[in-house]
Amino acid sequence: MTFSCGSNADGQAVVAEYKIHTDSFLAQNPTAITETQADRLRQDILAFLREHPNDAHRSHEIANGLGIEDNETYLQFCDVLAEMTAQQRVERDGRKYKTKATTRQHTGVLQCHDKGFGFVQATDQDEEFFIREANMGEALHGDLVRVAVAARAPEDKKRECEVLEVVERRCTEVVGTFHHRSDFAFVEPDDQRILQDVYVAPDAFSGAKDGEKVMVSIDRFDDRKASPEGRILRVIGPSDDPNVRVLSLAMSMDVKADFPDEVQAEAEGIPVKIPEDEIERRRDLRDKPIFTIDPVDAKDFDDAIHVEALDNGNYEVGVHIADVSHYVEPDTAIDAEALERGTSVYLVDRTVPMLPEKLSNKVCSLRPHEDKLAFSILMELTTEGDVVDYEICETVIHSKERLTYDRAQDYIEGGYPDDKMAADVVQANRLAKTITRRRMQEGAIDFGSDEVNVILDDDGTPTNIVRKERLQANRLIEEFMLLANRTVAKHIAAPEHVDRHRSNGTDEPLPFVYRVHDSPDSEEIQQLAEYVRVFDHELPLTDGNARSSDLGALIDEVQGQPEEQVIVRAALRAMSKAEYAVGNIGHYGLGFDYYSHFTSPIRRYPDLMVHRLLKRYAKGGSPADIEDLAARCEHCSEQERNAEEAERESVKLKQVEYVKNHVGEEFDGVVSGVTKFGVFVEITDLLVEGLVHVREMNDYYVYDESTYTLRGENNGTSYRPGDSVRVEVASASVEDREIDLLFVE
Repeated sequence: MTFSCGSNADGQAVVAEYKIHTDSFLAQNPTAITETQADRLRQDILAFLREHPNDAHRSHEIANGLGIEDNETYLQFCDVLAEMTAQQRVERDGRKYKTKATTRQHTGVLQCHDKGFGFVQATDQDEEFFIREANMGEALHGDLVRVAVAARAPEDKKRECEVLEVVERRCTEVVGTFHHRSDFAFVEPDDQRILQDVYVAPDAFSGAKDGEKVMVSIDRFDDRKASPEGRILRVIGPSDDPNVRVLSLAMSMDVKADFPDEVQAEAEGIPVKIPEDEIERRRDLRDKPIFTIDPVDAKDFDDAIHVEALDNGNYEVGVHIADVSHYVEPDTAIDAEALERGTSVYLVDRTVPMLPEKLSNKVCSLRPHEDKLAFSILMELTTEGDVVDYEICETVIHSKERLTYDRAQDYIEGGYPDDKMAADVVQANRLAKTITRRRMQEGAIDFGSDEVNVILDDDGTPTNIVRKERLQANRLIEEFMLLANRTVAKHIAAPEHVDRHRSNGTDEPLPFVYRVHDSPDSEEIQQLAEYVRVFDHELPLTDGNARSSDLGALIDEVQGQPEEQVIVRAALRAMSKAEYAVGNIGHYGLGFDYYSHFTSPIRRYPDLMVHRLLKRYAKGGSPADIEDLAARCEHCSEQERNAEEAERESVKLKQVEYVKNHVGEEFDGVVSGVTKFGVFVEITDLLVEGLVHVREMNDYYVYDESTYTLRGENNGTSYRPGDSVRVEVASASVEDREIDLLFVE
């Protein structure tokens, strides 16, 4: 039996003809083909063509090869073949069809750029492909897609690809501005990587008003020539409200603002009062001189410490951590939500907690003058800061005092000598300084702190920007937390501690959650070495990379120099990103062979995982599932990166809002970066960074990569990182979070 599907020379006309023909047939026979049957046909067609990769076949030849003999099935076949041709899963050669010989298919995540192009990072290999907007099909930023990839690429260029299908629609909700027209509306996404506005029908407004920030669903998107369609899920508030701006920004970056009702209900059912039998089962440390040190506005106190002199001249240092694992059990709604969030998010004007506030601020929080359940590590330290013994145990504690960093700093500087806590804080600080000194000698890198604090009024309007001060009291707590985290990791991984936890009868390494930091990429570190040489500094390289001790020495060397900040930032950019992993590779930046996160389970899910593993192994439990731990580690690392980006962007938003009041004013600044398209300048007084675009400069400027310098061809003026300059604020765009500057001659 032979068939003919048409004879049009133009491929698109044939596709259209197929569609009209089959649509008419299916209209009369609505149950003629199911999606399962269509998928089977797709697989059969591809299998036939792959069996003959070097040949092109007419449609009737393919049909005959598949054993299609009746008219009904043939019409279905024509429809599927037309669809596959339109999707470019099958290549048309005149009137014949063949496999796509010049392409390969991969699956990956689409990452769009606000300029209209994007990239797809393959999940099955270490390669990234370039994609034009016209080739994105019905995919949106963040979607998992299957792409056809060109076999070759121009030299030094990424191979191009086109989307064949959306495997998983991950972009299902979008935050943006609601624009109401007479008989319809659309949402303009805040995330400029979402390249299309979202159409909203009149019956899906949900009370949204023109100009308001909203969250809209993506319910349908099947034609890139048309807008995605959706409905308003939530009205966030007026777009000109400073508080709404931050919240909508965070929500656009997948920060979850609210807890589901199920989670809240579960939290409300957790009692605040500790049962007596639970107290009796634990180590009672309520008589210890325990205190907390936290920011003045903190409510989630997840760590406390105490220091006591021992008869042998050593010191007992206790680090007591909120026992979240006692209250948050696996496979509960609270646990699932905490895992999904991965971390608390500290925005410029609010905290978005990982746990419901009843847990984070009340039940688990180590509030003063209250009995609390803790997971403690008691370490015996010499005066030189060596840990000679330790014990990890479930405890009940009673914090004697809640100190702010400023109050603790007053103690350290000799203030309030009669306060009963003063002597303990002073002694703790002495030990912390000793530990810090030892750690730096062993190769740790101290990049310092370049964070800023944006001061807001009650309405969320920025009134000032100041640099965060890193007090000795801050360093005290940091050092004891580092020590506790390091000791916990060594407890599991270090060979000398094996006997402490081998009650489960296995000699195999116990799966655990480590905080790891790989050494820098050798290319990045070599570029850094070349960069600092421009400023007459040297970064020694060993086997093409830098030892952490040498990098630390460089950071110490540039302290107080005009180029300090630009070199520190360049060094940070060269660093690998710390992450959570099951496989321990040590921590490059800290100079530790073993490191984990144990001290913040209220705000970090990996710490909660560590607590559960420690308890499990202490009771002789079997090794945890490595694949499950690894998947959770990867997810938490991703959520941490997302939270950090949201935090940075929220600060940048308020910085731009603040600078908007200074448009037209002149300021002193320091060149913080140079590119071929302009010069980045940090305004000294305002602590913000803006760009002087090359088009706004009074000469033709050429970028010299070897010296990181932008030089004028006619006037000879040059700019390089670290230079002092005078600039005028030309504009500040809150929407784009960008500041434009002009050089003042």
